[in-house]
Amino acid sequence: MTEPTRQTIETQTGDLGLAEYAAALAQGTTSSVAAVGAALDRIEASQPTLNAFRIVRRERALAEAAEADRRLAAGDRLPLLGVPIAVKDDTDIAGEPTAFGCGGTFAPKTEDAESVRRLRAAGAVIVGKTNTCELGQLPFTSADSFGYTRNPWSAEHTPGGSSGGSSAAVAAGLVPAALGSDGAGSVRIPASWTNLVGIKPQRGRISTWPQAESFYGLTVNGPLARTVADAALLLDLAAGPHRGDLHTPATISAGEAVGRDPGRLRIALSLRTPFTATKTPLDPEIAAAVRRIGDTLRELGHTVTVADLHYGLMIGATFLPRSMAGIRAAHQKLPGAQVDPRTIANTRFGRLLDGPALAAARRAEPLLHKRIGTFFHDYDLVLAPTTATPPPRAEDIDGIGVHATNNLITAACPYTWPWNVLGWPSVNVPAGFTDAGLPVGAQLMGTASTEPLLISVAAQLESELHWERERPAPWWQAA
Repeated sequence: MTEPTRQTIETQTGDLGLAEYAAALAQGTTSSVAAVGAALDRIEASQPTLNAFRIVRRERALAEAAEADRRLAAGDRLPLLGVPIAVKDDTDIAGEPTAFGCGGTFAPKTEDAESVRRLRAAGAVIVGKTNTCELGQLPFTSADSFGYTRNPWSAEHTPGGSSGGSSAAVAAGLVPAALGSDGAGSVRIPASWTNLVGIKPQRGRISTWPQAESFYGLTVNGPLARTVADAALLLDLAAGPHRGDLHTPATISAGEAVGRDPGRLRIALSLRTPFTATKTPLDPEIAAAVRRIGDTLRELGHTVTVADLHYGLMIGATFLPRSMAGIRAAHQKLPGAQVDPRTIANTRFGRLLDGPALAAARRAEPLLHKRIGTFFHDYDLVLAPTTATPPPRAEDIDGIGVHATNNLITAACPYTWPWNVLGWPSVNVPAGFTDAGLPVGAQLMGTASTEPLLISVAAQLESELHWERERPAPWWQAA
């Protein structure tokens, strides 16, 4: 086995953050064509090994960068004018297909998704679409259609999923930030396994249009970045409703929460897993890492109490119909898609649950809000593990049946999905590394529309722990 290695590095090309890129472009110290061209070169050089991207938009991105340079020269100023970013391949970009991890040939989309429209309105240049597993079902990023996306911290391991391509691209410095989506932890899990900040916002915070809601309300879009400030910036710029959205929470300012003193908070440290049918022991190194985050929060003046959050059985019963019916609906939108037999099995299960069981699951959500919300009478937020294990090997998902697959993914990732049922926000923060050098994370969890609170606490932790200074050794650059 090749041991993962990391380094603390000086700022170089590819190491600028989102806000730093925007400032450099506005000040004229670089051009968008140079910045976007360099990002494209890094992406294409890494594709044979890291394999973070499904689509690389070289010609179109360079043309958009040239237009950004003309606007900059004319004095235009937008928050991300000329900055290269990436989006996940479940998100529509006009002129590009959306394969959502599946094999096959799909027609290019004629319109941008609302989140992409907003990012373009902020001036961003989208250099490509990142890999995701088939229909976002797994905490792995691999499929017959594109192979394996590898973890920048260790070529043998998965970066997580289903937003693994986005997390790999950011952790490797290919782009300063990327958009992912999270239906059961698909932003937070890869963030935890690649040493990134990943925000799962309140449902509806970032529009999922052209879908009024995604996976029956489970899935939301969210940012991945090295720093809290960059993740908050991307969240603010991608956020906002489309007139067809089912969920339209009141506007917040994520960026203003960075650096704001949240006051002395009551924080529950909960290592308890939600109910699962599979035994899900917590890796001792992750338990220790989460406790260290709790210690840092105490040093920052917060009251941290070990207090387990009891989810109850109902929450799992409401997740499964929405998830399986959502997989079926997503598959139906991709006629001719070539997929794994396990995906077909899930679509068939989804057909069985797409009816009374799904309707009952939706009706139960207000009861769950009330029941779990009572826990927050005594606490302001919850600190919990993001995953139960460090990142598995990329090939661990291969050649196993449906039952073994469910056992594998449940044992590795039992912690994140309840907040998708509830629709509430959660933020992954890097929590250090295992003895083998693999990143792990912890999540901060709040009630409805508490992104500003979670972001302010995450920024406090970053100011103490400085996870943004750590970088993986760039094995993907080797000849």
